[in-house]
Amino acid sequence: MSAATDSADVDPVRFGVLGAASVAWRRMLPALSGLPGVEIAAVASRDLAKATRFTDRFGGVPVRGYDELLARPDVDAVYLALPNGLHHEWAAAALRAGKHVLGEKPMTTSAADTEDLLRLAERRNLVLRENFAFAHHPLHGVVSDLLDRGRLGALRHLTGSFCYPGRPADDVRNRADLGGGALLDAGVYPLRLAQYLLGDKDRLEVTGAVLRVDRRSGLDVSGSALLVARTGVIVTAEFGFEHSYASRYQLWGTGARLTVDRAFAPPPQHRPVLRIDEQDHTEELVLAEADQHAGSAAAFADAVRATRYGAPGGPRDAAATLRTAELVDEIRAIARRIPVSGGG
Repeated sequence: MSAATDSADVDPVRFGVLGAASVAWRRMLPALSGLPGVEIAAVASRDLAKATRFTDRFGGVPVRGYDELLARPDVDAVYLALPNGLHHEWAAAALRAGKHVLGEKPMTTSAADTEDLLRLAERRNLVLRENFAFAHHPLHGVVSDLLDRGRLGALRHLTGSFCYPGRPADDVRNRADLGGGALLDAGVYPLRLAQYLLGDKDRLEVTGAVLRVDRRSGLDVSGSALLVARTGVIVTAEFGFEHSYASRYQLWGTGARLTVDRAFAPPPQHRPVLRIDEQDHTEELVLAEADQHAGSAAAFADAVRATRYGAPGGPRDAAATLRTAELVDEIRAIARRIPVSGGG
């Protein structure tokens, strides 16, 4: 029996949700609750009213406090939607409680903590995934195939940008104690994209970085990093909270340049457009719409279900997950910091 067997033939994967975050409400819970063979068993928040708001819409039992949810025998897996600074503590607690974990990116706020979780999941044979949902959108597979077929010639430069206007002062992204900052919240996207498209053979190294840092909070509000792959491909990652919205990347080769807009967080109904520019020719490929959050949720649920039929658990893409965290640490270590006032 395969992991993707129809839900009528298998026990469902029962999810507990830790945290009443916006991304859970807008993207992941609609995706999870719409999947065959998946149930929302419980939603936990420190504010029971918030948990109840979620369960009224998505089902399950509202729970006050995270420990209570982890103790529930009707929870097989945890979707972790807490602020970045709480990821390590509660992902580790979930794994120790015998729960599989789908954690929002970044996995943790440091490479050491990320490695700790990866090892814990491997020891306990539990599925642990970092929820980079964009990697489950088919458009990036199309781009990867174009690269492999030489459509752009030899790749020379990859630029990824993920920026958006700032959030209110009390937003978790603006709190140092909760692991805020633009690098962790937005910068990890172009870093992971470069890993996805270039592959392990092109292990990235950080060669330079700039971070604009708010004087009051000490948090980075925007920045840019320059990296190089072993094959000599140059990678530029741009990120920030001080900009008009942009979510795009560009691949520039010896034969053509490819551009993708709305690359990291497209709505499910969006039809991506790949623009390929040559010296005297422009081509646009319009792709089918897809729900990348449903794709991420389905892949995780299938991995959990597969463990019931003898497949190993443990973290998939552990090397990429750890390397993303290491790159964040390297950027922090090497970056020139520019103090700014009020994010301006």
